Amino acid sequence: MNRHRCSWATTELCIANHDQEWGVPQHDDRVLFEFLILEGAQAGLSWETILKKRAGYKAAFDGFDPSCVAGYDSRKVAQLLANPAIIRNRLKVESAVINAKSFLQVQAEFGSFDRYLWQGILTGLPRQNSWKRSDQLPARTTESDALSKDLLKRGFKFVGSTICYAFMQAIGMVNDHLVDCFRYQSVARNAR
Repeated sequence: MNRHRCSWATTELCIANHDQEWGVPQHDDRVLFEFLILEGAQAGLSWETILKKRAGYKAAFDGFDPSCVAGYDSRKVAQLLANPAIIRNRLKVESAVINAKSFLQVQAEFGSFDRYLWQGILTGLPRQNSWKRSDQLPARTTESDALSKDLLKRGFKFVGSTICYAFMQAIGMVNDHLVDCFRYQSVARNAR
């Protein structure tokens, strides 16, 4: 069956991500932490590069358990920087540890990171956009600006507005599948 997909889904990894995950509302804190780390690691790189290294990230970062990652010391950071299964950028690796600590603080304050995002930043249901062409998709929005500003205030790193918007797309805070994409309607139904 030949399905029409968003234009970025052209490789096997990207197609699988597009067809199964991208834009689907996520409420599991571990999954939210995973995407926060992966979106930060993706800065300046392609999403496919990150998808190729996703399993390596999961293994290297203790299954994306923020409690474990928050406890990483300089020796563990050095091990990560020597690990070819992840992006070996010191700022990105160190930001993952910093973000884990900040993530735990948000959980303590709000009861969960999920509650912070979905009831604090985005009140109500995910935004259902209706883009017809990929060049209509914004790189950032007032909501991603607000999320970025608040995360930065809370000590997070690698959370600029563009990264935050990509994070919001990935976890389904916005439905940015094109209207003629076969996933558009199913993601919209799933969000209700």
